[in-house]
Amino acid sequence: MKISALRLFNVKRFARRGVAIEGIGDGVNVLCAVNEFGKSTSFEALHALFFQRHSGTPDPIRKLRPYSGGNPLVEADITTAEGRFRIAKQYYGGGWARVTDLASGQLVAQADEAENFIARLIKGGTAGPAGLLWVRQGITGIEKRSGSEEEGEKQIRRSLVESVQGEVEAITGGRRMAEIMAATQEALSELLTATGRPKAGGRYAAAIAERDRLAADEQELSDEVAALRAALDKRSSAMKRLVELDRAEDKQERRKAIETAQAAFDTAKTHSEKLKTAEAELKLVRERRDGADRELKAFRAALEKAKALQRGLQEAEQRRSEALGRRHATEAAIEKTRADVAAAEAEEQAMRDLLARLDAALKAREASERLIELKERLREAEATRQALEEGEAKLALVRIPPSAIDELQALEVELARLRAVEAAARSSVVIAYENDAAAPVTMDGSPLTDGEERGFDGQARLSVPGIGTITLRSNRPARRDGRLEQAEEKRRTLLAAMEVADLAAARARQVRAQQMEAELRELRGRLSLLAPEGLAKLREEVEARNATGAEALELKEDPAQVRSSLAEAEERRKNARQALRETEPLREGAGEAFVAAEIALASLKADHAQVEAILGAHEERDERERILSKALDEFDRALAKAEAHADKLRAAAADLDSAEAALKRVRSVAEAAEIEVNSLRETIAGLNAEIRARSDEAVEEKWRETAEALSAATARVAAFDKEVAVSQRLAAALEAARSDARELYLKPVMAELRPLLRLLFDDVSITFDDKTLLPQTLLRNGQEEEVDRLSGGMREQLSVLTRLAFARLLARDGRPAPVILDDALVYSDDDRIEKMFDALHRQSRDQQIIVFSCRQRAFQKLGGNILQMTDWQP
Repeated sequence: MKISALRLFNVKRFARRGVAIEGIGDGVNVLCAVNEFGKSTSFEALHALFFQRHSGTPDPIRKLRPYSGGNPLVEADITTAEGRFRIAKQYYGGGWARVTDLASGQLVAQADEAENFIARLIKGGTAGPAGLLWVRQGITGIEKRSGSEEEGEKQIRRSLVESVQGEVEAITGGRRMAEIMAATQEALSELLTATGRPKAGGRYAAAIAERDRLAADEQELSDEVAALRAALDKRSSAMKRLVELDRAEDKQERRKAIETAQAAFDTAKTHSEKLKTAEAELKLVRERRDGADRELKAFRAALEKAKALQRGLQEAEQRRSEALGRRHATEAAIEKTRADVAAAEAEEQAMRDLLARLDAALKAREASERLIELKERLREAEATRQALEEGEAKLALVRIPPSAIDELQALEVELARLRAVEAAARSSVVIAYENDAAAPVTMDGSPLTDGEERGFDGQARLSVPGIGTITLRSNRPARRDGRLEQAEEKRRTLLAAMEVADLAAARARQVRAQQMEAELRELRGRLSLLAPEGLAKLREEVEARNATGAEALELKEDPAQVRSSLAEAEERRKNARQALRETEPLREGAGEAFVAAEIALASLKADHAQVEAILGAHEERDERERILSKALDEFDRALAKAEAHADKLRAAAADLDSAEAALKRVRSVAEAAEIEVNSLRETIAGLNAEIRARSDEAVEEKWRETAEALSAATARVAAFDKEVAVSQRLAAALEAARSDARELYLKPVMAELRPLLRLLFDDVSITFDDKTLLPQTLLRNGQEEEVDRLSGGMREQLSVLTRLAFARLLARDGRPAPVILDDALVYSDDDRIEKMFDALHRQSRDQQIIVFSCRQRAFQKLGGNILQMTDWQP
């Protein structure tokens, strides 16, 4: 395919304009113009025509559209083996694509058919071999790019090399190896992702998912089967235990054991009751015998006690009389002390009341004095406030703005300057008198002193005594600029506004105003001192104290003397209370002694009465002692008999606690057996229901089926694992074989590239990367260098030479395509660029090359067919 013309309308900077590049021929075609002329626009439009569909608006198409909008139109005339055709496309609104036969003028294809026609020309679009031969401005094709772009071009280069390499047909290289590797990669891509994981939606991933699902189902069913078997085992154990517990002979045995234990317990209980009765009778007899013994002993002790009590009563009567006398004396002393305390307290209270009245009078006096002070402060504050207001009013009348005084002073200085200038310009006269001069000279009637300089305007008359009159004329024209008069008028106006006569008066008034301001500041300070919180607050305080109306009480006593009397009264009261505290314990002691004597006497009398009651009449005491002794003897005999009976019953008594424990034990055995039987029956019923439910679901059958399906699924996954491993092993082996054979594999490219390299370099060889099929290292002068480290000019030269080599491979494969370069030699020096021109002409013998450049001077040496851009209207 060759291009003979390019036309575009409403593309980028050519808004609502059309341009055409006609006469594109074989060999080298050059369009060289200044920047912003439209070269890159033409390149992008031509690229879009061949590689972008008319129905889409991707980013390259959006960039073709001018800012003003509209529908970009691009067409090109081409020549192929089938004839000459015109390809045209319009993008955006009403987009269309057409292919016209230029020989007959007939429409060959349109829309999708036109796109298919173009696709057959370029064999795969930008992903096809023709896409390698377009070199954009600033892009060499060697630099780092995105993974997808790099992988796409790598496949193009590899396909191109394989398609033209007829020498290598072994399995380690060439098209057969590529087909096997492609088939291997395709098989792997159906099963795995690029990262080596099972591909979603693929057969491998589906097999793994099915295996995992079946494994989960099998585990769930296995758990259910295990639960079913456990339930069966548990039911079997429960039924065995139920049979053991529910046997008739065991029930009868438990019942007989209860009856035997109950009988033994009843017998033991009856014997225990008899023993308790005997022990109660024994206890009663013992208590009666002990009572008789106590009564006899008490009677005999009462006889002895009666004799001792008689002597104690006499002594107690004497102690009572003594204690009563001491109590009466103590109470008299206490009464006297209490009277002294009451008198001291009354005197102290009188002194306190008097002191309180004196304090109240003092506080009233202080309040009255404070009110007088506040009223005085209020009066002074109001007077100060009035003076402050009057001073502020006067200050407003006297104050002169400082700027006005500064302006007046500036006017005075200006007037003095103008007057000095005026005086300096006036004629003047100076007289120096001799020491013996008789009389001074007068000027216009005014005497002139020695050395005085006096000026004059117009003329002046000098009267010299003894000589005559001298007339002086200045003959100087009068000044008429009026600046002095204007300044004086401005001064008068300013003085009138300030109401002062001159600057000194203004300064004096300013000083007076400053003094008044100082006085006002002093008045404000005094006002803030007299009324810190303001006049209103001070008035409120005065009104509040007036409302209190505290009356001044007359002070008839000396407060110090009253306080001294109060202290003495307090001391007397303390002494009296101390004496009372010291006396009261004596009364308590006397009272306690009297109470003790009274209690002792009463106790003795009570004891004597009690003893008398026990003993009875004196004449009956001996008979009563004999009767009590006889009764004790009878109770001793009865106690011995009761003890013998109780011992006999104790010897024959059974163990009631053991009988009761045995009864409880056999009853608990029977009850536990009954409870366990009921529980087992409930458990068996629940297990029956669970087993019936699981049996109805055919869990074991489902589990076996799922286990078999899981085994098959596991086998399928294992087969896929093996297939993946084999494919990966095959791909690795093929890649290793390709790497080993890369020199032979890249032989067609090196064959085309070697003569081109010799045009630029004397002793240079290039090593290609067997994976990317791009230049990897450069060997010159025995030094190997990586392509990435070469200069920008060197890299762009290698890029152009490599694309020229691939273009020759395309031509040899029967798919010739033009090489299109857009400012592809930007960094090349003058010497190298001429050698590149030679390389371009060498390759253009059977190859069309189109060059766009802005380097007009440098590309004059390229030669070739010079293209022009002309206006064009569709």
